This record gives sequence, structure tokens and C-alpha cells, in this order.
Amino acid sequence: MDLRVIENLETELSIEIQGEDHTFMNVLKGSLLEVEGVTAATYDMNPEQSGGQTDPIVSVKTDGSVAPLDALGAGAERVKEKTDAFREAYEAAA
Repeated sequence: MDLRVIENLETELSIEIQGEDHTFMNVLKGSLLEVEGVTAATYDMNPEQSGGQTDPIVSVKTDGSVAPLDALGAGAERVKEKTDAFREAYEAAA
């Protein structure tokens, strides 16, 4: 997974995530919204036909109590925790 920082401000961050689609981006966005101090999290993905970018750009805004890059790390960790819990539940059920 390749990441490209587009904007990194005190309370705002925008990063392009190459090769991902709506499935991953919705999960990441949901996890970001659970991080304390995050006031907004969204992503934009223009279809290739529009002539815009094709890789999603995630944007995170915080209230200043947490750095946006730290919030992104915490959101990614939440995704990992949820997938680990799902894997364990699946294996226990099998």
C-alpha cells in the first residue's frame, strides 16, 4: 500500500492511498470517526472516466487535541483490532 501526503496541517490531513477502493475506505473512515479528537473524516474517489484522480484521498480533521497523523495511526490500529477480532470469532465458530 502506497501513501502520498497531500496536505499535513496542524488540525487537517489529506493522504492519497493507492490501490484501495470503497470497501477499505469506508472501514477506515468509520474507524477514524471513533478516534477521540477527530471532528471529521471522509474520503474522495473520482471515477477514472471523470479525468480526476482514481486513488482515494482520505481527509481527517481534528479539534487540536490529537495530531491528524496520530489520529490516522489510531484509526488504522482500530481497523486491525476489528479484523483480528473478526478472524478470532470466525475461527472459533469453524
